[in-house]
Amino acid sequence: MGIAGGYGKGNRSMSKLFVVMGKSATGKDTIFKKLKKIPELNLKSVTGYTTRPIRDGETEGVEYYFVSEDKLEELRQDNKVIEHRAYHTMHGVWNYFTVDDGQIDLSRSNYIMIGTLEAYEQIRNYFGEKSVVPIYIEVEDGLRLKRALHREQNQENPRYAELCRRYLADEEDFSEENLKKLKITKRYHNNDINICLYKIMNDIKQACIEDINPS
Repeated sequence: MGIAGGYGKGNRSMSKLFVVMGKSATGKDTIFKKLKKIPELNLKSVTGYTTRPIRDGETEGVEYYFVSEDKLEELRQDNKVIEHRAYHTMHGVWNYFTVDDGQIDLSRSNYIMIGTLEAYEQIRNYFGEKSVVPIYIEVEDGLRLKRALHREQNQENPRYAELCRRYLADEEDFSEENLKKLKITKRYHNNDINICLYKIMNDIKQACIEDINPS
């Protein structure tokens, strides 16, 4: 029986939404994908929305729901936007956001998604601090830079300037001040992914158990 299932209606409080975060090259994407596939956790994922064009190899409704800026504004007017981020690119402003479209029902299931610190803050404000749990992945800066460089070297057209920009931007975005402001104190060190996954899995189980049997 999964963590989120098997409990009678009315016998459990609100479920949890786990948000996986971390600087670039910390392995957060890999950890997120692995956590989704662990049967005993029974976590449902959330598909986000974007106004950027769909890329080769992407599928509507898998990586994102690809919508127009008019659709974003319509969702805003209906108070359906849970969180929103806008990025200025060479091709204009690209919006990324999460929508209250029925994907998330905290009365029925536990969920997991990947996001930024900014997204986490907005999601927490929307659903409430008790329902949203941060999973902050951390790697020593030198090792993180080595991993990022190795990953970039394997690309057909390495973008080293962009690598450096992201590295410095992450230092600012995930500053100790910002983490402290959002009360994120738990760190999962991804030096060994198996050990890191084990610790996260146990904490997710514990959070769900506490949710079912509050003290």
